[in-house]
Amino acid sequence: MIERPLVKTSLLSAPEWLAVLRIGLGLWWLESFRHKNLEAWIKRQAGIAWAGDIAAKHRWPAVRKGFDAIVKPHPKTMTWVVLLSELSLGLGITLGLLTPVACIASILLNLTYFFLMIHDWAEQGQNLMMVLAAVVVLGAHGWQVWSLDHLIGIF
Repeated sequence: MIERPLVKTSLLSAPEWLAVLRIGLGLWWLESFRHKNLEAWIKRQAGIAWAGDIAAKHRWPAVRKGFDAIVKPHPKTMTWVVLLSELSLGLGITLGLLTPVACIASILLNLTYFFLMIHDWAEQGQNLMMVLAAVVVLGAHGWQVWSLDHLIGIF
């Protein structure tokens, strides 16, 4: 058996620091939901219209075609998919409920946005940091403490 050295940390244990990262990532998702102008998003599908403008000029034809085939015909539905995804990811990751599932969904949603906006990578630092945080939480099992997953005994 390989013996691993004990991880030394300050103030909190390693699992507690991972929980802090998990909670921070969840709060980041909740802020993504909170800062949206819900009236514009829901009544006018402003977010979907903005994404449509980006997709229409995208350098990769597959992104344009995918947007036109999946999102464009269903702007109201896709508006709710985005809004409820951000809200549920924020709640799930913050509370530590179905954390591995939420982290995978977090990674996929951020990568989807990242590839939509690929023409301006310099502005995608937030998405890359959210992906990194989700990968660390997922890989290090950041639901070991301070989570509903731990309380319920799943994962």
